[in-house]
Amino acid sequence: MNIHIQTLLSAVQAADETRCDVCARQLAALGAQALPGLKTLLVDPHADTRWWAVYALGLARLPEATPLLLEAMKDDDEAVRYCAVRALREQADPAAIPALLALFEQPDGLLKRLAADALIAAGAPAVVPLVEVLQKPDHPGRGQAVRALALIGDPSAIPALYAVLEEESDWITYWANEGLERMGIGMVFFNP
Repeated sequence: MNIHIQTLLSAVQAADETRCDVCARQLAALGAQALPGLKTLLVDPHADTRWWAVYALGLARLPEATPLLLEAMKDDDEAVRYCAVRALREQADPAAIPALLALFEQPDGLLKRLAADALIAAGAPAVVPLVEVLQKPDHPGRGQAVRALALIGDPSAIPALYAVLEEESDWITYWANEGLERMGIGMVFFNP
């Protein structure tokens, strides 16, 4: 397995993204066997190396990867943080829900959207906390919360989506309507 790590390091050093992608996929295919090597790459001083390690962890889709990805969300490098949140979408692990919801407090719009995408992938376990965010009028993550609820499509969110239909925010009303329509609760026309 060290050969895969060394090959990835060599590809990163050469800035050969095609080789990096192949190496990351090979490491991901090793599954849990790759974790020790990927853990060492996650603390590498070079952000590009950390990014490729996070990318490989996302491809591996191992439950053991979730804590490593949650830690990578705190990385000093913005691109590594984005990659970690995107990788958590691939994990779809409910254990990541609290950390993903915390990202809704950040001013970074892309980070919020990536967090919402990961919450959508988590599905039904994310519905109650997303409804709680939506019900807080001043919460900075309400827009992404309503989008996530609309795309999850869980019927338990219907009352929360109805409750925001008359809001001033076009974004919120659009996604509330979209969610209700996706669940078959849209406008109904009667033919007399």
